[in-house]
Amino acid sequence: MLIIGIAGGTGCGKTTVVNQILNELPEGEVGVISQDSYYQDTTHLSYDERVKINFDHPRSIDFDLLAKHLKELKDHKPIKQPVYSFVQHNRTGDTILTHPRKVMIVEGILILTNPELRDMFDIKIFVHADSDERLIRRLKRDISERGRDLNEVLSRYQTTLKPMHEQFIEPMKEYADIIIPNNKYNTVAVDIVRTIINERL
Repeated sequence: MLIIGIAGGTGCGKTTVVNQILNELPEGEVGVISQDSYYQDTTHLSYDERVKINFDHPRSIDFDLLAKHLKELKDHKPIKQPVYSFVQHNRTGDTILTHPRKVMIVEGILILTNPELRDMFDIKIFVHADSDERLIRRLKRDISERGRDLNEVLSRYQTTLKPMHEQFIEPMKEYADIIIPNNKYNTVAVDIVRTIINERL
């Protein structure tokens, strides 16, 4: 099994890169695991307490469970991937049965901050985008898809997103094998990744 880690700041376009890779590969041979499914279980907290959590700090991710699941997939065992609700700031209690594939893509803003996970990735990719561009994308997504209002998104950006990006996410570039600038000219980088995958497949 080939495991690819795709990291980068919020709104940098990781999903676009994942989809570009998926579109060119045989269906059924590639699986995707999102770091967002592995936020810590916060059932023991009230909604008001959950809202105050810094979700952009590595502490907010259940890396132990994510690493355990990756190991199980490598051992050709299916896993039950948690389902997370951004509206409730908590896991829903549902799971998605995820089967092993020849290639597993793990994507998320913080995945390269964890040494155990980094060691499991055969290819480490960092998607880079301008900070203004990332903020605009985050605003559009959080307001339209996650029911947030403008003030809430901007406040979270200033108090947690931006400082956490500078402290934890941006420095992870040094661990990346490939840095993809997320603009319309990134097709070459995506082609390189695709070629590597096809060789391994």
